[in-house]
Formats: sequence, C-alpha cells, structure tokens
Amino acid sequence: MYHMSNRKIEKILLGAVLILVVNLSAAASQAAELLMFSQGGCPSCQRWDREVGTIYDKTAEAKILPLRRIDIASQTASNVTLSSRVLYTPTFVVVNGGREIGRITGYINDAAFWGLLGTLAAKLTRSQTETDRI
Repeated sequence: MYHMSNRKIEKILLGAVLILVVNLSAAASQAAELLMFSQGGCPSCQRWDREVGTIYDKTAEAKILPLRRIDIASQTASNVTLSSRVLYTPTFVVVNGGREIGRITGYINDAAFWGLLGTLAAKLTRSQTETDRI
C-alpha cells in the first residue's frame, strides 16, 4: 500500500541526518568552552601541556569548560566573537554561546592558571544564573 523506493528512503534519511548534524553543531557552538590559542614552538604552551594539559580533561573544570585548541594563525576561523584579537601564546579564552567571557594571557605556572580559570568559571556561572532569571 505504502510503497517507497529505496532511493526515496535514503534521501529522507540523509535529510534527517543533515538536520541532526546542523542542530548538534549549533548546540555545540553555543556551549561553554575553554579555547587555547597556541602556536608551534611556543615554550610556554609546551610547559602548559606538560604541567596542566596532561590532566585537564580529567578535571571538574574540563566538564564545565571543555578544551578546544586553536592555532593563533587561524583564530578568525574559531567561530567565536572575541573582545579583541589574540596576540600572544598561550592565550586561554573562556567562551559561552560563542562570546568571550574572559581570558588568561600567558602561562606562568599551574597554580596561577587554576586560580585564574576558577575566577573565570565563577564569572561564567554568574552569567548563566543571570540569563536563567530572564
């Protein structure tokens, strides 16, 4: 009674998959994340990788702010509205909904990094709470 060709079914399924991918991409771009702008040969980036990078994904901060690495040369392709251009590496930018919440320029040591990131995470939490009230 209801007869559809395999081609028609494939087209419908492909369309559904494309819609799902577009929606998931939009949701991902709206999520909070930590962007790390770096470049090859950056000693401070390498130090961060050794001291923090090896454990970051296992931390509570990573659950709130998953890390996305971006080469400083391709920062315009990051699909994020930055308050200003990133000039130095490493620079860590906390974004929410595709907009910059705050940034950490440079890397001194792990204690300073975690302290500054905690401040930015608190700022993110406050801004989300205020948005929820609206």
